[in-house]
Amino acid sequence: MQIYWTKINKIIDEAPEVKTYLLDCPEAFTWEEGSHTHFALQGFNAGDKPNRGLVRHMSISTITDEGAIGITTRMKAQCSEFKSILKGLQVGDEVALFKTHTNVPLQRTGKKIYLLSSGVGLATFRPLVLNYLNNIDQVSHVHSLNIDSTKHFLFTNIFNSDPRKNFTAQFVDNRTDYYKEVEQLAADQDGLFYIVGSDDFLVQNIKLLREHGITTDQIAIDKHESQIMSFLSNDLQ
Repeated sequence: MQIYWTKINKIIDEAPEVKTYLLDCPEAFTWEEGSHTHFALQGFNAGDKPNRGLVRHMSISTITDEGAIGITTRMKAQCSEFKSILKGLQVGDEVALFKTHTNVPLQRTGKKIYLLSSGVGLATFRPLVLNYLNNIDQVSHVHSLNIDSTKHFLFTNIFNSDPRKNFTAQFVDNRTDYYKEVEQLAADQDGLFYIVGSDDFLVQNIKLLREHGITTDQIAIDKHESQIMSFLSNDLQ
């Protein structure tokens, strides 16, 4: 297993309790849009066994053209040991990346794509939207719907509707409005639906989409292949 040690280049306050850590790109480190990586802190591999408490699965919120690896995460006042240590890191400190993979690449099949996300889960979709805006070939339309009860919506400079490129972005701050919108989007029986959020969020969205006629092969979730079918097969229970 290749472990890439790299340094924090910049720390951005995206919103209250949300930060983006921009990391230097190690030589030979590559990724696709929609990728997640194992993000580890110093000491995670110091013993005989890896300290899993110092490792988290994180989405990469940037594209390669931006020249940095972005990790965007929520940093609550009361948080885990991992987040507490991360809060104390500064520009120049080292972190590790390994096992990078994408479960939700942008599908260029000529269909409309709907991006459904909750809170900071929008970070997973940021690279997909940038990739699409840079090249709209073989995608008829992209619509993003994000729910964030904090009302501190993220990446509004990018998630900004652009009719010229058939891109629409929508933010809501409550579940009632959110699920009403999902029901309306599901009227497109030929669309592709990407979902990113907590496990409960995934289950609720999948169930609603299936109840409105969307099939499992139209749904993409940011989960390992071994977990995907468990989410998609249990959604109507």
